[in-house]
Amino acid sequence: MRFPEDIQGLCQALREGLRAALGDKLYGIYVYGAAAFAESEFTGDIDFHVILTEALTDAERRAINELHDALARDFPPLGAELDGYYILLEEAQHTSPPVHQLQPDITDESWALHREHMRAGRCLILHGPEPKQVYPPVTWAELESALWGELRYVQAHLDKYPDYCILNLCRLMYSFQTRDVVVSKAAAAEWAGSAFPQWRKHIEAAKRSYAGQATAEDRQWMNSEARRFFRFACERIGRVMTEEGHQTRQMASAHTTPMANPTATSSR
Repeated sequence: MRFPEDIQGLCQALREGLRAALGDKLYGIYVYGAAAFAESEFTGDIDFHVILTEALTDAERRAINELHDALARDFPPLGAELDGYYILLEEAQHTSPPVHQLQPDITDESWALHREHMRAGRCLILHGPEPKQVYPPVTWAELESALWGELRYVQAHLDKYPDYCILNLCRLMYSFQTRDVVVSKAAAAEWAGSAFPQWRKHIEAAKRSYAGQATAEDRQWMNSEARRFFRFACERIGRVMTEEGHQTRQMASAHTTPMANPTATSSR
Protein backbone atom coordinates (compact mmCIF):
# COMPACT_ATOMS: atom_id res chain seq x y z
CA MET A 1 0.00 0.00 0.00
CA ARG A 2 1.35 3.43 -0.99
CA PHE A 3 2.09 5.97 1.71
CA PRO A 4 0.12 9.24 1.52
CA GLU A 5 2.60 11.97 0.60
CA ASP A 6 1.56 14.24 3.46
CA ILE A 7 2.65 11.75 6.13
CA GLN A 8 5.71 10.12 4.51
CA GLY A 9 8.26 12.25 6.35
CA LEU A 10 6.51 11.85 9.69
CA CYS A 11 6.21 8.08 9.31
CA GLN A 12 9.86 7.75 8.34
CA ALA A 13 10.94 9.81 11.35
CA LEU A 14 8.74 7.72 13.64
CA ARG A 15 10.23 4.50 12.30
CA GLU A 16 13.84 5.63 12.53
CA GLY A 17 13.31 7.09 15.98
CA LEU A 18 11.76 3.88 17.30
CA ARG A 19 14.51 1.77 15.78
CA ALA A 20 17.08 3.90 17.56
CA ALA A 21 15.20 3.85 20.87
CA LEU A 22 14.22 0.17 20.94
CA GLY A 23 16.71 -1.79 18.85
CA ASP A 24 15.82 -5.49 18.71
CA LYS A 25 12.77 -4.97 20.92
CA LEU A 26 10.99 -3.37 17.97
CA TYR A 27 9.03 -6.09 16.15
CA GLY A 28 6.51 -4.13 14.08
CA ILE A 29 5.01 -0.71 13.35
CA TYR A 30 1.60 -0.61 11.64
CA VAL A 31 -0.34 2.54 10.73
CA TYR A 32 -4.09 2.10 10.26
CA GLY A 33 -7.22 4.23 10.16
CA ALA A 34 -7.86 7.08 7.72
CA ALA A 35 -4.22 7.14 6.54
CA ALA A 36 -4.69 3.65 5.08
CA PHE A 37 -7.71 4.60 2.93
CA ALA A 38 -7.11 6.46 -0.32
CA GLU A 39 -10.62 7.96 -0.30
CA SER A 40 -10.14 9.65 3.06
CA GLU A 41 -9.88 13.39 2.42
CA PHE A 42 -8.79 14.37 5.91
CA THR A 43 -6.56 12.68 8.46
CA GLY A 44 -7.25 14.20 11.86
CA ASP A 45 -4.73 11.93 13.56
CA ILE A 46 -2.50 8.95 12.80
CA ASP A 47 -3.45 5.65 14.40
CA PHE A 48 -0.71 3.08 14.85
CA HIS A 49 0.42 -0.02 16.72
CA VAL A 50 4.01 -0.62 17.82
CA ILE A 51 4.67 -4.29 18.55
CA LEU A 52 7.38 -5.07 21.12
CA THR A 53 9.18 -8.33 21.83
CA GLU A 54 9.81 -7.39 25.48
CA ALA A 55 8.53 -4.97 28.11
CA LEU A 56 9.90 -1.44 28.06
CA THR A 57 12.49 -0.16 30.50
CA ASP A 58 12.13 3.25 32.12
CA ALA A 59 14.91 4.57 29.88
CA GLU A 60 13.09 3.33 26.77
CA ARG A 61 9.85 4.96 27.90
CA ARG A 62 11.68 8.27 28.32
CA ALA A 63 13.25 7.90 24.87
CA ILE A 64 9.85 7.22 23.28
CA ASN A 65 8.25 10.21 25.00
CA GLU A 66 11.14 12.42 23.84
CA LEU A 67 10.68 11.09 20.30
CA HIS A 68 6.99 12.01 20.33
CA ASP A 69 7.82 15.50 21.61
CA ALA A 70 10.30 15.94 18.75
CA LEU A 71 7.81 14.69 16.16
CA ALA A 72 5.18 17.12 17.45
CA ARG A 73 7.68 19.96 17.09
CA ASP A 74 9.13 18.97 13.72
CA PHE A 75 5.99 17.76 11.89
CA PRO A 76 3.07 20.03 12.75
CA PRO A 77 0.17 19.52 12.98
CA LEU A 78 0.02 15.72 12.62
CA GLY A 79 3.21 15.11 14.61
CA ALA A 80 1.22 16.05 17.70
CA GLU A 81 -1.68 13.79 16.69
CA LEU A 82 0.04 10.39 16.80
CA ASP A 83 -2.52 8.11 18.45
CA GLY A 84 -0.87 4.77 19.05
CA TYR A 85 -0.63 1.69 21.23
CA TYR A 86 2.63 0.09 22.29
CA ILE A 87 1.83 -3.62 22.60
CA LEU A 88 3.73 -6.76 23.57
CA LEU A 89 3.95 -9.32 20.77
CA GLU A 90 2.73 -12.05 23.10
CA GLU A 91 -0.43 -10.07 23.83
CA ALA A 92 -0.91 -9.02 20.19
CA GLN A 93 -1.18 -12.69 19.24
CA HIS A 94 -4.23 -13.19 21.49
CA THR A 95 -7.85 -12.09 21.13
CA SER A 96 -8.04 -10.26 24.48
CA PRO A 97 -7.44 -6.49 24.28
CA PRO A 98 -3.74 -5.83 24.97
CA VAL A 99 -2.35 -3.41 27.54
CA HIS A 100 -0.73 -0.17 26.37
CA GLN A 101 2.90 -0.51 27.49
CA LEU A 102 3.37 3.26 27.83
CA GLN A 103 0.12 3.75 29.74
CA PRO A 104 -0.78 0.49 31.53
CA ASP A 105 -4.21 1.78 32.59
CA ILE A 106 -5.27 1.89 28.91
CA THR A 107 -6.31 -1.06 26.75
CA ASP A 108 -7.29 -1.13 23.08
CA GLU A 109 -11.06 -1.55 23.44
CA SER A 110 -11.48 -1.64 19.64
CA TRP A 111 -8.97 -4.48 19.39
CA ALA A 112 -11.22 -6.73 17.30
CA LEU A 113 -11.90 -3.95 14.75
CA HIS A 114 -8.24 -3.01 14.54
CA ARG A 115 -7.19 -6.64 14.03
CA GLU A 116 -9.71 -7.01 11.21
CA HIS A 117 -8.34 -3.89 9.47
CA MET A 118 -4.77 -5.12 9.86
CA ARG A 119 -5.51 -8.62 8.57
CA ALA A 120 -7.41 -7.17 5.60
CA GLY A 121 -4.28 -5.25 4.62
CA ARG A 122 -5.75 -1.84 5.44
CA CYS A 123 -2.57 -0.64 7.09
CA LEU A 124 0.81 0.82 6.26
CA ILE A 125 3.71 -1.40 7.33
CA LEU A 126 6.56 0.78 8.58
CA HIS A 127 8.47 -2.13 10.10
CA GLY A 128 7.87 -5.83 10.61
CA PRO A 129 6.19 -8.84 8.96
CA GLU A 130 2.81 -9.06 7.26
CA PRO A 131 0.01 -8.39 9.76
CA LYS A 132 -1.47 -11.89 9.44
CA GLN A 133 1.71 -13.18 11.07
CA VAL A 134 0.98 -11.01 14.12
CA TYR A 135 -2.76 -10.52 14.57
CA PRO A 136 -5.10 -13.50 15.15
CA PRO A 137 -8.30 -14.02 13.12
CA VAL A 138 -11.46 -12.26 14.27
CA THR A 139 -14.94 -13.73 14.72
CA TRP A 140 -18.15 -11.86 13.92
CA ALA A 141 -19.15 -12.16 17.59
CA GLU A 142 -16.01 -10.18 18.53
CA LEU A 143 -16.67 -7.59 15.85
CA GLU A 144 -20.31 -7.20 16.80
CA SER A 145 -19.36 -6.65 20.44
CA ALA A 146 -16.82 -4.01 19.40
CA LEU A 147 -19.40 -2.27 17.20
CA TRP A 148 -21.80 -2.03 20.14
CA GLY A 149 -18.95 -0.51 22.13
CA GLU A 150 -18.46 2.08 19.38
CA LEU A 151 -22.18 2.89 19.49
CA ARG A 152 -22.01 3.47 23.24
CA TYR A 153 -19.03 5.80 22.73
CA VAL A 154 -20.98 7.77 20.14
CA GLN A 155 -23.95 8.13 22.47
CA ALA A 156 -21.72 9.50 25.22
CA HIS A 157 -19.94 12.01 22.95
CA LEU A 158 -22.66 13.32 20.63
CA ASP A 159 -22.61 16.80 22.12
CA LYS A 160 -18.81 17.07 22.25
CA TYR A 161 -17.92 15.61 18.82
CA PRO A 162 -21.09 15.73 16.67
CA ASP A 163 -19.20 15.59 13.35
CA TYR A 164 -17.16 12.51 14.30
CA CYS A 165 -20.21 10.84 15.81
CA ILE A 166 -22.40 11.40 12.75
CA LEU A 167 -19.72 9.95 10.46
CA ASN A 168 -19.11 7.03 12.78
CA LEU A 169 -22.85 6.32 12.89
CA CYS A 170 -22.72 6.02 9.09
CA ARG A 171 -19.94 3.49 9.47
CA LEU A 172 -21.80 1.58 12.18
CA MET A 173 -24.98 1.34 10.10
CA TYR A 174 -22.93 0.12 7.14
CA SER A 175 -21.02 -2.45 9.20
CA PHE A 176 -24.06 -3.90 10.94
CA GLN A 177 -25.89 -4.19 7.61
CA THR A 178 -23.04 -5.65 5.54
CA ARG A 179 -20.93 -7.33 8.25
CA ASP A 180 -17.99 -5.49 6.74
CA VAL A 181 -16.07 -3.40 9.28
CA VAL A 182 -13.11 -2.60 7.01
CA VAL A 183 -14.49 0.68 5.73
CA SER A 184 -13.46 4.29 6.15
CA LYS A 185 -15.70 7.00 7.55
CA ALA A 186 -15.49 8.71 4.14
CA ALA A 187 -16.74 5.66 2.23
CA ALA A 188 -19.44 4.92 4.79
CA ALA A 189 -20.63 8.53 4.62
CA GLU A 190 -20.96 8.25 0.83
CA TRP A 191 -22.93 5.03 1.24
CA ALA A 192 -25.23 6.51 3.89
CA GLY A 193 -25.83 9.69 1.89
CA SER A 194 -27.07 7.56 -1.02
CA ALA A 195 -28.97 5.04 1.10
CA PHE A 196 -30.68 7.68 3.26
CA PRO A 197 -30.99 10.86 1.16
CA GLN A 198 -33.15 12.50 3.84
CA TRP A 199 -30.00 12.68 5.97
CA ARG A 200 -27.56 13.79 3.28
CA LYS A 201 -27.50 17.39 4.53
CA HIS A 202 -26.47 16.20 8.01
CA ILE A 203 -23.77 13.94 6.63
CA GLU A 204 -22.33 16.61 4.33
CA ALA A 205 -22.22 19.09 7.22
CA ALA A 206 -20.40 16.52 9.35
CA LYS A 207 -17.86 15.90 6.58
CA ARG A 208 -17.12 19.61 6.25
CA SER A 209 -16.80 19.99 10.00
CA TYR A 210 -14.51 16.97 10.33
CA ALA A 211 -12.27 18.51 7.66
CA GLY A 212 -12.18 21.80 9.59
CA GLN A 213 -14.37 23.60 7.04
CA ALA A 214 -17.66 23.92 8.92
CA THR A 215 -19.80 27.01 8.55
CA ALA A 216 -21.77 28.48 11.44
CA GLU A 217 -24.88 26.98 9.85
CA ASP A 218 -23.21 23.55 9.73
CA ARG A 219 -22.37 23.68 13.43
CA GLN A 220 -25.86 24.81 14.38
CA TRP A 221 -27.40 22.10 12.20
CA MET A 222 -25.26 19.34 13.69
CA ASN A 223 -25.78 20.43 17.28
CA SER A 224 -29.54 20.51 16.85
CA GLU A 225 -29.88 17.34 14.78
CA ALA A 226 -27.14 14.95 15.96
CA ARG A 227 -29.35 13.21 18.51
CA ARG A 228 -32.14 12.74 16.02
CA PHE A 229 -29.65 11.15 13.62
CA PHE A 230 -28.43 8.94 16.46
CA ARG A 231 -31.99 7.73 17.11
CA PHE A 232 -32.45 7.03 13.40
CA ALA A 233 -29.18 5.04 13.27
CA CYS A 234 -30.16 3.02 16.34
CA GLU A 235 -33.55 2.21 14.82
CA ARG A 236 -31.87 1.20 11.56
CA ILE A 237 -29.36 -1.03 13.35
CA GLY A 238 -32.14 -2.53 15.46
CA ARG A 239 -34.11 -3.37 12.31
CA VAL A 240 -31.07 -5.08 10.79
CA MET A 241 -30.49 -7.08 13.96
CA THR A 242 -34.16 -8.10 14.10
CA GLU A 243 -34.05 -9.27 10.48
CA GLU A 244 -30.85 -11.21 11.16
CA GLY A 245 -32.45 -12.84 14.19
CA HIS A 246 -35.44 -13.87 12.06
CA GLN A 247 -33.13 -15.33 9.41
CA THR A 248 -31.15 -17.19 12.07
CA ARG A 249 -34.34 -18.71 13.47
CA GLN A 250 -35.39 -19.71 9.96
CA MET A 251 -32.04 -21.41 9.38
CA ALA A 252 -32.24 -23.23 12.70
CA SER A 253 -35.75 -24.38 11.82
CA ALA A 254 -34.57 -25.61 8.43
CA HIS A 255 -31.89 -27.73 10.10
CA THR A 256 -34.49 -29.45 12.30
CA THR A 257 -37.15 -29.88 9.56
CA PRO A 258 -37.18 -33.15 7.57
CA MET A 259 -35.68 -32.73 4.11
CA ALA A 260 -38.09 -32.13 1.25
CA ASN A 261 -38.61 -34.91 -1.27
CA PRO A 262 -35.25 -35.10 -3.11
CA THR A 263 -36.99 -36.15 -6.31
CA ALA A 264 -39.20 -33.07 -6.40
CA THR A 265 -38.50 -30.62 -9.23
CA SER A 266 -37.39 -27.19 -8.10
CA SER A 267 -39.59 -24.34 -9.20
CA ARG A 268 -36.67 -21.91 -9.17
